[in-house]
Amino acid sequence: MERSKEELSEAKRQIDSIIHKLKEAKKTLLSKENPKKYQSQITLAERRIQALELANTLIADEMARK
Repeated sequence: MERSKEELSEAKRQIDSIIHKLKEAKKTLLSKENPKKYQSQITLAERRIQALELANTLIADEMARK
């Protein structure tokens, strides 16, 4: 499916926002009194951050081709 540069740019902006929020949530979980208790949430946040950063890279590559 073909996407316009504007659509790709907006998707990248939204992903950047989600990444920022996930990083803040991870930071909060790590600062809790017993972060081990939140290890599954921390791992989930890390995996989501990695996936979204990959998506951002793919979007940037697609935008560069347009």
